[in-house]
Amino acid sequence: QGQLAESGGGLVQPGGSLRLSCEASGSIFNAMGWHRQAPGKQREPVAGITSGSITNYADSVKGRFTISRDNAKNSAYLQMNSVKPEDTAVYYCYGRAGVRIYWGQGTQVTVSS
Repeated sequence: QGQLAESGGGLVQPGGSLRLSCEASGSIFNAMGWHRQAPGKQREPVAGITSGSITNYADSVKGRFTISRDNAKNSAYLQMNSVKPEDTAVYYCYGRAGVRIYWGQGTQVTVSS
């Protein structure tokens, strides 16, 4: 049974940076990534990374966000730079093990001055 726990969310000013962490346990995930859900909107993908470090990004975050992972620690990270108010959302980490996908509880990111 896989479990994921996010950390690192908080309040950040526009143009600032934040680093989210996702610690996984209970399973080895061949793919990990982040989705987000803003108030009143559907959850949307943000970034993903395979065990071989192949990455993909939503167009809205390309050039600003960087996803990485540490396979030895079974963890993934999201470095968020040049954040904008529209990045405000609950960020959820996911991990895929075979055909099964596990989700974390989410961490709030608020971009505001």
